[in-house]
Amino acid sequence: MSQHSAAPAPTSAAPAAAHRDWWRDAVIYQVYPRSFADSNGDGMGDLEGVRTRLPYLRDLGVDAVWLSPFYASPQADAGYDVADYRAVDPMFGNLLDADALIRDAHELYLRIIVDLVPNHSSDQHEWFKRAVTEGPGSPLRDRYHFRPGKGENGELPPNDWESIFGGPAWTRITEPDGTPGEWYLHLFAPEQPDFNWEHPAVGDEFRSVLRFWLDMGVDGFRIDVAHGLVKAAGLPDLGSHDQLKLLGNDVMPFFDQDGVHAIYREWRLVLDEYAGERIFVAEAWTPTVERTANYVRPDELHQAFNFQYLATYWDAAELKVVIDRTLDAMRPVGAPATWVLSNHDVTRHATRFANDPGLGTQIRLAGDRALGLRRARAATLLMLALPGSAYVYQGEELGLPDVVDLSDEVRQDPAYFRGEGQDGFRDGCRVPIPWTREGSSYGFGAGGSWLPQPVEWGELSVEAQTGESGSTLELYRAALAARREHPGLGAGDSVEWLRAPQGVLAFRRGEFVCVANTSGEAVTIPAYGEILVASGDVTVAQDEAKLSADTTVWWTTV
Repeated sequence: MSQHSAAPAPTSAAPAAAHRDWWRDAVIYQVYPRSFADSNGDGMGDLEGVRTRLPYLRDLGVDAVWLSPFYASPQADAGYDVADYRAVDPMFGNLLDADALIRDAHELYLRIIVDLVPNHSSDQHEWFKRAVTEGPGSPLRDRYHFRPGKGENGELPPNDWESIFGGPAWTRITEPDGTPGEWYLHLFAPEQPDFNWEHPAVGDEFRSVLRFWLDMGVDGFRIDVAHGLVKAAGLPDLGSHDQLKLLGNDVMPFFDQDGVHAIYREWRLVLDEYAGERIFVAEAWTPTVERTANYVRPDELHQAFNFQYLATYWDAAELKVVIDRTLDAMRPVGAPATWVLSNHDVTRHATRFANDPGLGTQIRLAGDRALGLRRARAATLLMLALPGSAYVYQGEELGLPDVVDLSDEVRQDPAYFRGEGQDGFRDGCRVPIPWTREGSSYGFGAGGSWLPQPVEWGELSVEAQTGESGSTLELYRAALAARREHPGLGAGDSVEWLRAPQGVLAFRRGEFVCVANTSGEAVTIPAYGEILVASGDVTVAQDEAKLSADTTVWWTTV
């Protein structure tokens, strides 16, 4: 296994991602490896499975692939509890498989972005295991947040912070001599102790990890919990017992602290040592999109997920506000906006939009599936028309809904098993995707799937939708091809809003016009030119067009 460079230089056949500043308008496809493709029949997706399906992603028309964690891990939180950042977990393969995947992707002009989890490790990480076994005073405890407890005998947590997964954010250890000991901080599961980023060894280690994977040839990193690395000095009490409702609304003493930005400026220096325009993408939950913009200043990260947009309902007025605020926030720092509708942590948008507004991003109701799919298709065309970069979560191109009826016995989301915190319904968006109409797992693999698939998966499969006029898969293929070819689409920092009926968004970008009808009724709009792509029925008569309910249409005005 040798070191190699990032994606190759462009040729006449190279896709848009090969051009300079490729990340400013790239469409990036998220692969959740355990649910994408299983090469060895053990019911769990793996890197070899991903490698064999890369031609599908090339033909879909995406520019890059983001891989959720495949590192060595006890899998207490689906790989976001990393025991070894330089090893592949055996369930996914080995480093040779990772090397082959990266090389094959580059030959297909696809870039590879890997997940990086710097906020916390696994409790099976060598540092943490030694910190516990070496007892009080171990210097390795300084690399995490170990603290004595409060109360007469240290029986109370050091502060009142709550875990995102529910319950206290602290767990007390048993010392080597068998006595109750110190407490350690974990903002997520107890198996995920938080690193202390004030300790220089932590920064040194992660800069080394960055270089390891950059030398392997990856094109960038998606930074998990990018907003969480630095905690407020002294770890002060929050003073609230309903803390989860504050997330995303206030700067918390453990989230979105200004000190994180010094870390990312150091990381940017490492990244810029490498050729090939490697990038950083922040998963940064912040109170406002303006604070999100702080992560993508010119000397820090390249992109940050736009969770404000993801959490916005299918409503023209609400969407317009978020779009304007996003573009206005990103323009001063020179960063591209990013747009995303689904990922591995939220209910798929085909199901969110099938339900009433106000239910949040984790829903256990199927809702009106036909309505949800119609809105999801329209929302995707709107997203892909906006200036900047867009993210697609595996299976959304098939119109997959969330699987909302998984039995308690098969669920594996750790948040589901903790009394409070996240709803714990993330398994529904993680069910392995279907490739064929038939088979024990609809083409996912030869040995079933780690989460049960619904019986309707076969008719939603890649095989069933390929070449089928009007299918969601063919809509995605057509939209991504048009986005690549039309000069009015892709990178940019503004839109020209056009007058439109209530419940309708209309904007111009050069010689391109997008109209999205979020209302429940058909509307009459101007016929702006030639139709490029439409998510539903559009009837043109002379200078007017009738746009069906919950439908988006793209026009070229030339």
